[in-house]
Amino acid sequence: MTSEPQFLEAPEQVLSTLNPDGTRRWLHPRLAKGRWWRRRRLVAWFLIALFNLLPWIRIGGKPAILLDVANRDFAFFGASFRPTETPLLALFLLAVFLGIFYLTALVGRAWCGWGCPQTVYLEFLYRPLERLIEGKSYSSGRRQAPLWRKVVRLGVFTVVSAHLAHTFLAYFVGGPTVFRWSLGSPAEHPVGFALVWVVTGLMLIDFAWFREQLCILACPYGRLQSVLLDRNSLIIGYDAARGERRGKMGERKGGTGGFGDCVDCGLCVAACPTGIDIRDGLQMECVACAECIDACDSVMARTGRAPGLIRYASQESLAGGRTRWLRPRTVAYPLVLGLILALFLGTLLGRASAMVQIRRSTGAAFELLPDGRVRNLATFRIDNRTDQERRYTISLPAGVEGMIPVNPVVVAAGDSGIAVVHLYLPREAFSAGKATIPITIRDGVDFEQVVEYPALGPL
Repeated sequence: MTSEPQFLEAPEQVLSTLNPDGTRRWLHPRLAKGRWWRRRRLVAWFLIALFNLLPWIRIGGKPAILLDVANRDFAFFGASFRPTETPLLALFLLAVFLGIFYLTALVGRAWCGWGCPQTVYLEFLYRPLERLIEGKSYSSGRRQAPLWRKVVRLGVFTVVSAHLAHTFLAYFVGGPTVFRWSLGSPAEHPVGFALVWVVTGLMLIDFAWFREQLCILACPYGRLQSVLLDRNSLIIGYDAARGERRGKMGERKGGTGGFGDCVDCGLCVAACPTGIDIRDGLQMECVACAECIDACDSVMARTGRAPGLIRYASQESLAGGRTRWLRPRTVAYPLVLGLILALFLGTLLGRASAMVQIRRSTGAAFELLPDGRVRNLATFRIDNRTDQERRYTISLPAGVEGMIPVNPVVVAAGDSGIAVVHLYLPREAFSAGKATIPITIRDGVDFEQVVEYPALGPL
């Protein structure tokens, strides 16, 4: 006889979204409409509106934010960038990361609960729609909604996900392009059509199925808290000194005494969108959304107790100490961040209205002509960083013979153009096979640059 396999019980909960047998624990958080929820709702509505409008807001002829990787065209609130501007990109990324470090050191994971698109859309768009469609089936905490409700929910989620996909892609290809894709036949843009539906499918999988697991399993930010937080960082915490010993209202009637303010109702756990018990202390899964605060405060109000048993506080203050807002990391981060931002702005504001790069031609480095002269083909890429069309004139120094097929070179706003110059140099102009030719490129407005072209010739 074979016995049934026995599963070993984990000594503690491994993940808040896992059952003891390893199956997924589906979460249906109970909505606690308190003061913090109302504040988060206002912030969420603003962020959703901003996310949908930014691709359509134009500043200086460009979208407010454009990350067109395919065409190597990037715009950020009126400033255009080319992929060759690595110093600006490096400074910008450093500023972003330092800003995250500073924000986390001060207010913990407030970004996750208040500003992250995953939380904003899941808690203030998808879950409200799900509660509306499933009704009591949702509030019961079981996935037992009638089939027709599930079909309606899937249809609504697909429509919302398609809209999100179009908006998301507008940041990478531009709003007008996405609008053209939406109105045109799929045969006219098969790649765009496929891309839209792939992103729609990913959005649907994320918000309808994967959900809070993105924060717990996939996102690395939560796992960095042990490095980014300290005991004075603002977190959501349970005041154990005030709340313990826990006891339900029925137990308190026995008159044994010694109970704290926590009535062990479990509403803080039921309201948590990641399924944790905040009373167990600081946990990686906590996204600082304050749902447990609103749930607990409502119970405290009903039982005649002061609010704040669960609250925004530091670990130091919860232990009876005093929060130190000024400490080495909260002083160092803003100082370094300010320096990097100053360098970024100085570089951005001081850059020329155009950028010229030498591009080597394919084929032979030079051509030795029958009359003894040496021919070089000089090619320049001109990036117009302005929001207006510019005409770039190429000039050769006196005594240098050359031919310029197109002069001036017309470059549209925010675009690039190629200038070609045929140089005819006497053999004696070269020393050790090299000669430097100063070529002037100007637009007649505010740009002029002398490019030292390294011509090659015989040794």
